[in-house]
Amino acid sequence: MNPIYLDCNATTPIDPEVIEIMNRYLINDFGNEGSHTHHHGTVAKAAVNVARDHIAKIVNCSRNEITFTSGATESNNIAILGLKVFANKEKRNHIITTSIEHKAVLEPIQHLDQDGFEVDIVEPDANGRIDPETIKSKIKKNTLLISVMSANNETGVTQPIEEIAAIINDEKIYFHVDAAQSFGKIISPLQNKRIDLISVSGHKIYGPKGVGILITRLRNYEKPPLTPLIFGGGQERGLRPGTLPVFLIAGLGKAAELALKNHEKRNLANTIIQQTFINFLKELKVHFNGDLNHLLSNTINFSIPGVDSEAFMLMSKDLMSVSNGSACTTSNYQPSHVILAMNKNPDIVKGAIRISWFHHTKLSDIFFDELRSLLIKLT
Repeated sequence: MNPIYLDCNATTPIDPEVIEIMNRYLINDFGNEGSHTHHHGTVAKAAVNVARDHIAKIVNCSRNEITFTSGATESNNIAILGLKVFANKEKRNHIITTSIEHKAVLEPIQHLDQDGFEVDIVEPDANGRIDPETIKSKIKKNTLLISVMSANNETGVTQPIEEIAAIINDEKIYFHVDAAQSFGKIISPLQNKRIDLISVSGHKIYGPKGVGILITRLRNYEKPPLTPLIFGGGQERGLRPGTLPVFLIAGLGKAAELALKNHEKRNLANTIIQQTFINFLKELKVHFNGDLNHLLSNTINFSIPGVDSEAFMLMSKDLMSVSNGSACTTSNYQPSHVILAMNKNPDIVKGAIRISWFHHTKLSDIFFDELRSLLIKLT
């Protein structure tokens, strides 16, 4: 029996409908959407606009507020580093973020910190949640940016994005949300018009790798004052030049369409699996890393007292594929900065395991029997 894939927060399988539309724009309608003078270019351009419209419906924006990128990492970098020129001009060089952000947010901010910016990093509570009042207490006259993810990639804990947006209100502060894990899964919070910048990856919602989105929402008819990080063309209104990968964009558009259409049904299926896992793990008296009342429906993170996560993954690799941290940093393993921010107990930090599934995941009684036997053997 092949191991069951339980690492969907690292990447999801591609939906068959997404593969179908990608093949169309790889094999038949392969034109460059920038070629406006002939049929093939026109067809490609239309496909890109259809994708924009499907994406726009999820976050309640217009198609011209969508910039295609290679993924959420690039989107995060453009959103953060792209404000540098404006910040220096306006003498607004204060940034607020949290210690549980993805490295694709923390490292660009660290770069600005080394370049003279002032950075406040807010810690979560023991359950992985950020207090909006703490964010509020850090705001200064020269605050440029607040960057808070909507759902954590390691714990699945969702953050009070709408409450933070309400606190910022009419302040001249740009609000960036890394929505790599939540886009298409949690709808209403990301539709909040006070969120200026939203980062998205295609391969987290059953779409292809190598394509993402940066939402640059209009406020008072003006976009966030971003300076491009690369140059060499006018694509994406000059913010992210380069030939658009039409087949990837069409695939992401289809994935967005399916996510909006099916999100309630998917969340219900995921929640049933999640509750099964929670009930099973409670019997074994594990430590849950994260607020069980504020979780993505497809994620659970836990630690087993006295059990190292590396040992657990090695022994369980024939049963299931799971993770002990962000897939983006596993080439140089270090204890999770996310779990460490929540709990200073070294056994909890070293033992943290993330399990993440999707709506078609099938778990049998045999699977849970084998998992129980494994956990008993380890303890």
